[in-house]
Amino acid sequence: MTISTRGAGKAPAVLVLEDGRSFRGRAYGAVGETFGEAVFSTGMTGYQETLTDPSYHRQVVVMTAPHVGNTGVNDEDPESKRIWVSGYVVRDPARVPSNWRSRRTLDEELASQGVVGISGIDTRALTRHLRERGAMRVGIFSGNAIQDEGILLAKVRQAPEMSGADLAAEVATKEAYVVPAVGTRKFTVAAIDLGIKGMTPHRMAERGIEVHVLPATATLDDVYAVRPDGVFFSNGPGDPSTADHPVSVMRGVLERKTPLFGICFGNQILGRSLGFGTYKLKYGHRGINQPVQDRTTGKVEVTAHNHGFAVDAPLDKVSDTEFGRAEVSHVCLNDQVVEGLQLLDQPAFSVQYHPEAAAGPHDAAYLFDRFVTLMEGQRA
Repeated sequence: MTISTRGAGKAPAVLVLEDGRSFRGRAYGAVGETFGEAVFSTGMTGYQETLTDPSYHRQVVVMTAPHVGNTGVNDEDPESKRIWVSGYVVRDPARVPSNWRSRRTLDEELASQGVVGISGIDTRALTRHLRERGAMRVGIFSGNAIQDEGILLAKVRQAPEMSGADLAAEVATKEAYVVPAVGTRKFTVAAIDLGIKGMTPHRMAERGIEVHVLPATATLDDVYAVRPDGVFFSNGPGDPSTADHPVSVMRGVLERKTPLFGICFGNQILGRSLGFGTYKLKYGHRGINQPVQDRTTGKVEVTAHNHGFAVDAPLDKVSDTEFGRAEVSHVCLNDQVVEGLQLLDQPAFSVQYHPEAAAGPHDAAYLFDRFVTLMEGQRA
């Protein structure tokens, strides 16, 4: 990636997909070139949380909402210490942000962090193209980075694919840290950081949980050194088929029958630990308006998603696994993709979406209470 923060918003820019389709617009954020997997997010709010979600590492995010940047950028809402998207695509960027918490414009924030973006293109047409053809590699080029489109297309096709990418360790913390419980400490949880969002340990801390956030490389001995009442596996980027180490650690947790909760990447890790396969979705689920049914209650929730891979588990039966009986607990009502798993003979469950949902919706916040209930049951 080559970047410059000068001239953003004025320089011409072009977006080139690996199948040869291109879109021309204006630079947004930093000027230069960048590459990643083109994906689209259907959320109308929460762009700051999206940008700072480590699960978007090496992805170029296309916003389907036409107006982006209206509330500027503040210092309270980031989910991590930096922007993780490799590129950003919007139709109509806000000219003047309006929010009492705003400290700077989104354009300024993208430029200061070296994130190359493009504005002024037909994001509806681009989204329809990705829905029909599937997520694919893409490049954004602006200013002096623009060359003959044949040369740019060749660069895009040389970029690494998301399938087979092992990325969790690239975004996870390098050193363990503790998020203290709010009020009286009731439980201790070891949280494996595979790309954790800041709101996740906060949601647990609100419930009296002291959270020890551990690197993705943490061993089973590291997990049990904190004497956990429960173990959590976070969201994260990349292909779950490469996550052999987290699977090994999770299998050790399951063998000890410690209460376990996983979200997003953690759901895929549980699927693999139980012997199920994973596969890449055509274009994934991303946004804060995805309908999911909790099959244990029949309730339909509006949920926040960010995943391009899914677990291949049977929807119509209980499966026998090495760790007891397992079933699909949640399913996406748009396409019947597995959105949750639970074990019936020991305290372990996971969901494919984001119950912490800092930008909303909050329909799934009860899942943290369900985790607490498992730990209470184990202690009793």
